[in-house]
Amino acid sequence: MFRPKLPDVPSLPTTTVTPQQMQAPAPSADRPIAPYVGIGAGAVAAVVVVGIVLTALLAAVAVSAVSVAIAAVVLRSLVSSAHKR
Repeated sequence: MFRPKLPDVPSLPTTTVTPQQMQAPAPSADRPIAPYVGIGAGAVAAVVVVGIVLTALLAAVAVSAVSVAIAAVVLRSLVSSAHKR
């Protein structure tokens, strides 16, 4: 009396599965894939090398700028101390 009444589980309709036709792969134009892989690997290597070189150049410019700034501060202090005497 106090139990809830559950609805009946509907049965799934049966369907027939028709096999789909598989298409044959497109015929190749007798061009090998290997040269394109080699070109891609070479391009990646070139980009990595160029990136490393540009990073090294940027680091060299930064170090040079810091050393010039330090030299300027030292020279400024030497010149100002020479004028005080």
